[in-house]
Amino acid sequence: MAEAISSPAISAFDSIAESFDARFAPWKSVAAQRKAVRIELAKAFPPGSSLIEIGGGTGEDACWLLDRGRQVLLTDPSPAMVRAAAAKFESQPGGRAKVALAEQLELFGSSLSAERFDGAYSNFAALNCVTDLAPVARGLARLLRPDAPALIVIFGTFCSGEVLVEGLRGRPRNMLRRLAHKPVPAQLGEQEFTIRYHRASALKTAMAPWFDFDGKQAIGLFVPPSTAEPWISSHPRLLRALEGLDRRLSRPLAMFGDHILYRFTRNGTVGPM
Repeated sequence: MAEAISSPAISAFDSIAESFDARFAPWKSVAAQRKAVRIELAKAFPPGSSLIEIGGGTGEDACWLLDRGRQVLLTDPSPAMVRAAAAKFESQPGGRAKVALAEQLELFGSSLSAERFDGAYSNFAALNCVTDLAPVARGLARLLRPDAPALIVIFGTFCSGEVLVEGLRGRPRNMLRRLAHKPVPAQLGEQEFTIRYHRASALKTAMAPWFDFDGKQAIGLFVPPSTAEPWISSHPRLLRALEGLDRRLSRPLAMFGDHILYRFTRNGTVGPM
């Protein structure tokens, strides 16, 4: 089972689980990007929806949805993150948190018997810690009802904001790191691991034949990535202006986002058994 699995990425997120919310909560760029995603979550999943979250971390998005009448089963490979989310759910009816690897969703689904969900989502690049997206898609196909939406938010492969920020900070090696076709080093706290910047074509191929692609939009187009913190948080008027530009241009310029939100719909193709 997933609880017995260990990896550098899991160890990294375990190590910062207790301080994760405190670290990112003050950063207004993160809040702006999260708000943009939540607008789309609210549109895709009406009140009463039963949802599964992939890589839900400490449960910030799940709690937001629970407050608004949705039910959420949060999954995450980090036991420490799941414990943090479960603690929040104690006062949140309809919330559950389970340790599960995204790559093992098929196996995880078999433990849920016949339970099927009205939708799925994964926010803030949880799937960039996954090398192969195909088993994730197969697992989602098993877990979702026909016509269920799936919203996947992963890193973009060319973030103009990151190019600018990393250049200004004298880190040229980081300016174009997202163009790499191989795993790229990353670090949280003192823990090192790798991530993969998935191309749109790779995600679409993995999701077929069980999902139809419905479009994409940038999350953090003009709103800068978190590498611009804490500077951007001290300029709230500028950040609000950048959010306005994002609202107008996030779809036509989707490929340049810090993150990209991809929309899929579970079609009628019979899923894995």
